[in-house]
Amino acid sequence: MSYTILILIITAVISIAGFSNEQIINKLILWPRKMDNPAEYYRLLTSGFIHNDWNHLIFNMITFYFIAPSVEFLIAMIGKPSELFLMLYLSAIVLASLPSFLKNRNNSYYRSLGASGGVAAILFFTIYYSPWSKIQILFIPIGIPSILFGVLYLAYEAYMAKRGAGNVNHNAHFVGSVYGLLFALVVDPTHGMSFINAIMNPHY
Repeated sequence: MSYTILILIITAVISIAGFSNEQIINKLILWPRKMDNPAEYYRLLTSGFIHNDWNHLIFNMITFYFIAPSVEFLIAMIGKPSELFLMLYLSAIVLASLPSFLKNRNNSYYRSLGASGGVAAILFFTIYYSPWSKIQILFIPIGIPSILFGVLYLAYEAYMAKRGAGNVNHNAHFVGSVYGLLFALVVDPTHGMSFINAIMNPHY
């Protein structure tokens, strides 16, 4: 079984169980005010395996399902162990959670959940290798070059994070995205020049 399917199943099972059991959510959610004890730091990771509702879960997992196999293939193609995919996804969830944790340590009301930070990292990992591949967005009939989507996405998430409005953790989205790109650069630095050349020579 691929790591993509394994993560998808585990996330779906835990999230669905949490829909009807508030104790599961309270135990796993990122809740900075309850994390004064290092024993509670596991929430930086477990918050990525629970979701607010069906729409939240389905959107994240559909995106993950269509992108993650490409990342597993790319990791195999560059001769790296398959466990690197798991390391990327899990570490991205933790890193994406850190800014919100540090910013809201004294905020008793702040809580955050969802796999978006990890999913964003998976997506931006692929941009490193295929910056001009097309990304299909719901309700838009034409594909958008992934590098263009990446720039617009980062600008949007940075703007929304600065505004600080709504219930979406835009900081996690931004950090996860940047981390995914940097992760790809670190594990395969020799491709860096190819990435730059590809950006300088657009093709559609």
